[in-house]
Amino acid sequence: MAEPLYNEAVVKKCIIAAVFWAVVAFLVGVWLATELAWPQFNLGLSFINFGRLRPVHTSAAIFAFGGSALLGTSFHVVQRTCRARLFGGDALADFVFWGYQFFIVMAALSYVMGFSQSQEYAEPEWHLDLWLTIVWVAYAVVFVGTLMKREEPHIYVANWFYLAFILTIAVLHIGNNLAVPISVFSAKSYSVASGVQNAMIQWWYGHNAVGFFLTAGFLGMMYYFIPKAANRPIYSYRLSVVHFWSLVFMYIWAGPHHLHWTALPDWTQTLGMVFSIMLWMPSWGGMINGLMTLSGAWDKLRTDPGLRFSVTAVGFYGMSTFEGPVMSIRDVNALSHYTDWTIGHVHSGALGWVAFISFGAIYYLVPVLWKRSGLYSHRLASWHYWIATLGIVFYITSMWVAGIMQGLMWRAYDAFGFLQYSFAESVLAVHPYYVIRMLGGLMFLTGALLMVYNLIQTVRSRSTEPVFALPGALAVAGE
Repeated sequence: MAEPLYNEAVVKKCIIAAVFWAVVAFLVGVWLATELAWPQFNLGLSFINFGRLRPVHTSAAIFAFGGSALLGTSFHVVQRTCRARLFGGDALADFVFWGYQFFIVMAALSYVMGFSQSQEYAEPEWHLDLWLTIVWVAYAVVFVGTLMKREEPHIYVANWFYLAFILTIAVLHIGNNLAVPISVFSAKSYSVASGVQNAMIQWWYGHNAVGFFLTAGFLGMMYYFIPKAANRPIYSYRLSVVHFWSLVFMYIWAGPHHLHWTALPDWTQTLGMVFSIMLWMPSWGGMINGLMTLSGAWDKLRTDPGLRFSVTAVGFYGMSTFEGPVMSIRDVNALSHYTDWTIGHVHSGALGWVAFISFGAIYYLVPVLWKRSGLYSHRLASWHYWIATLGIVFYITSMWVAGIMQGLMWRAYDAFGFLQYSFAESVLAVHPYYVIRMLGGLMFLTGALLMVYNLIQTVRSRSTEPVFALPGALAVAGE
């Protein structure tokens, strides 16, 4: 029997892993929110204290859930838009998947055991950094090799975004983790840079992890799955090209805006602020392109909950990329820096953009990959959508209020020039909003559990009608 045209087995594994890690990430997030509202939930155990579980949560959400979704969707998209099976054979693709999952598990163990590097986006010990480099190079070989052997004459724009994500993250990972280990048999190492130079490298890495891992990669999802679900071509292919090149050029300069009011030179802080404000243009150009793709197909939002997730995600993308440049302005940053406003901003992007665009892709892919005629229950998917959306609203609004309150309390002086409030008073004042944040996270987790049940029942259903792509759905991609 002839080998099937596409390798769908590895895509299935990635989607299953993404769903699993999503639940883990949201569960740990709810636990941490509970610890912040009621510190006694720490239980006095070092393995589950906030300092150790926080990088587990962020890495599970970004690199485990988001990374697995990116691996799966990129493997699916590059095969379909190139009309070519993954380069290197099934074994190389499987190595990328299992190697990445091994890294995630070992990194989580490294965090809870206290071996992680003390950086903003905590990295595991240096042995694991080297392993991830090997896996990531293999990923790049698979993706680029598939592009090179494509049967289509041009490269569809979604692949450009995936390619920028893969190559830039490789450079960021290597640059951020340059370290000198004290011994081959020790987890401890010393960073090559120190002081303000180390801070600059951390935020060159940190913000571009946002720009290329959490933005460019997921824009690849947007440019493929929204047209496919809506059965419409991209609104403007020319705008998508402008969006790509302007985004990848400007994003790389924006990191210093995280270091306002620090020892970083003023000119560097200003450079980061200027490029952050300039990012409004390409970001909103991409948002407009995604939303306008639904011209003539808005009615599908009533019947396709996966598309509803994707389109709402684009709305959150636009909101987050408006709020971020505002917060990068030095005078605004003086109020927002070190407050929970930043937490609200981060989660409007992480939950509203990254998670929602991933949910949309997953709801589309599961029936396609398992050859089902549709989801087990559209009603459950709709419940997931509304519960998760309300959870996000609770989360980000509570953090906006808490953050602005913190900023105002920390800068308030009395008639004698003394601080009007102690830090402890500001902690007490935001307690109700921490409780609301926890409830919002719990709602988001509940929605994800509904999705898990719905997808399991979809796969187990007897409806095995093959799902064919509708003609003209993505003509510009050559599919």
